[in-house]
Amino acid sequence: MNNKDTGFLGENMAADHLIKLGYEILERNWRYKHLELDIIASKNGILNIIEVKTRSSIRFGFPEQSIGRQKMQYLKNAAAVFQYKNPKWKRIQFGVIAIHLNKKGEWDLLFLEDFFL
Repeated sequence: MNNKDTGFLGENMAADHLIKLGYEILERNWRYKHLELDIIASKNGILNIIEVKTRSSIRFGFPEQSIGRQKMQYLKNAAAVFQYKNPKWKRIQFGVIAIHLNKKGEWDLLFLEDFFL
């Protein structure tokens, strides 16, 4: 499986997981110019920006470890544009869904809700 297929599978798994938790998926792969948000969802009147990281190996670290300061700023910038274009959303939080294919061939999913400010 190539990286694009792995990412696509991970985003589908993440969306399914969020739906099971009672989230409403508003957008997937939302884009504006060079900005992109993986999943935009809502729950309890809060806009949730969810970054999905999927890895088939932890050779370079766990998926959630790939989100650094620069990526966080990128997500904040993209979320600000989305919120500007959709002003009804007053409350916003960010989350991460990290998915890893373990050695047994099973997928481990970690959902970090309200991950950063």
